[in-house]
Amino acid sequence: MGVVKYSPGIDYVKGSLAKPKKRDGHKCGDYLIGTHREAATTNSDCTRLYIRKEDAYERSTSPGANELRARARFGAVAAMVKARSKNLSLMTSDQQAFLAQKDLADGKKTLRAYYWYICGQEYDQEHGN
Repeated sequence: MGVVKYSPGIDYVKGSLAKPKKRDGHKCGDYLIGTHREAATTNSDCTRLYIRKEDAYERSTSPGANELRARARFGAVAAMVKARSKNLSLMTSDQQAFLAQKDLADGKKTLRAYYWYICGQEYDQEHGN
């Protein structure tokens, strides 16, 4: 295992340092990813550097039927949440219903999470899920 030492003044790097370049229909280079452990530890070596091949993040299989259904549901519910959050005729009743359930054990703690919950239920009822 190697120890990562950065230039003076740079304590650590989190994220991608280099990505493959796409040129003329092909990729050149690899991913270079720096990480920094923030959890408490007695080990002073808390930085890591990883190299991944250019195709490491490409999908090897096509999406299955369940994934396609989940994608369709996510897109539809996201559109419903966006529309409902801007609907002024439902805003007062939605806020009252949100506040009524907020302090329950399984209540949603943010209005956006509440919108996702109720719009998800509506979608599932419409599509028989």
